[in-house]
Amino acid sequence: MARRRGMQQRLAPVAVVLIGLAGPAAAAVDGTPAQPVTVVAADYHFAPDKLALKQGIAYRLRIENRGKELHQFSAPAFFGVVEIGDPSVLNADRTEIAVEPGDAKELIVVPKKAGRYRLICPDHDWTGMIGEITVE
Repeated sequence: MARRRGMQQRLAPVAVVLIGLAGPAAAAVDGTPAQPVTVVAADYHFAPDKLALKQGIAYRLRIENRGKELHQFSAPAFFGVVEIGDPSVLNADRTEIAVEPGDAKELIVVPKKAGRYRLICPDHDWTGMIGEITVE
């Protein structure tokens, strides 16, 4: 009995650490519903080009490319202040999502800081392919 109690005392801190690692984005990836947000990239605009999100809410951000060219959903400042569920769809710098024509990519994000964040397609911003993400 004393041995079992000693083992339970040693395991308790591990449980606390594991619970601390499970944040909102992780919960959303594990099945908690995330609010869907779809942005269509076409030649040469985003629709919608303005997103309004709330802090602490999990969103399933889906980027669809319905254009004929590669488009990027580039928002470095935004991606710097969100919790990310699975960053594998982002570039190595975690600043943008590149989507081939006819393809779509999804990412779970939980905004952590209020503000206005610029959204651009770096190759097509000169055509007006820009937008804004507002987090309240």
